[in-house]
Amino acid sequence: MRYYFFIVGVLSILYYLLLVWYSRRLTTTFAGFWLISGGVHLALGCAPFSDSVFRILKCAVIAVWILFAAVEILIVFRMVPQRGKRADQIIVLGAQVRGRRITNSLKRRLDAALSYLEAYPETRVIVSGGRGKGEDISEAEAMAEYLIAEGVDPRRIIRENQSASTRENFRFSRKFLDVENSVTGIVTNDFHICRAEMIARREGYRKLIRIPASSNPVFPLNYLVREFFAILAMVIRGRKIR
Repeated sequence: MRYYFFIVGVLSILYYLLLVWYSRRLTTTFAGFWLISGGVHLALGCAPFSDSVFRILKCAVIAVWILFAAVEILIVFRMVPQRGKRADQIIVLGAQVRGRRITNSLKRRLDAALSYLEAYPETRVIVSGGRGKGEDISEAEAMAEYLIAEGVDPRRIIRENQSASTRENFRFSRKFLDVENSVTGIVTNDFHICRAEMIARREGYRKLIRIPASSNPVFPLNYLVREFFAILAMVIRGRKIR
């Protein structure tokens, strides 16, 4: 069991360093988890525990892995796009904007929306996201500008520019549509689509289509682990979280 803790600890720290090197930021989203995880695992590997304690830890680790696998299977299953289904409107969930510039994650969402809008010319698009720290304009405005620059008719675009969380994306967008009867497509990155759909249903949306966008190939593990904890928190607390 000591070897397990040492291996996981070293791999966690190496992944943290990869995230920091790639993003050029020490505080990139959720990266701190890997540093803490690495330190805890290495500490457990070095701890002078008896064999009986390690047997208890082994059972706990197995239980956590089973739970993790069950949640991740649900997440990955939801990452599969639902092709051939037309939505009355799609909602593009906002993500960070730096100044006026959209981030890579948000660009991927918008490109997925563009492909869908090209396939279904009658579908409207709601761009949802307020203005946060470090943003010169709202996420909704930045998304609208990108879509218009790519040839989308401005009359098809609805701006929801007050939301600051996934829950608020759906709650504040309700006034633009009929959540009971119309079909709504959710556009967000693939790792986030499962939780986004769960939140949408809690907000009263009945007819949903998943339109997952791709994600950066360096970050999926980071995001999938983050989503595990976020979904677990939703289930345990019975409340809507970002």
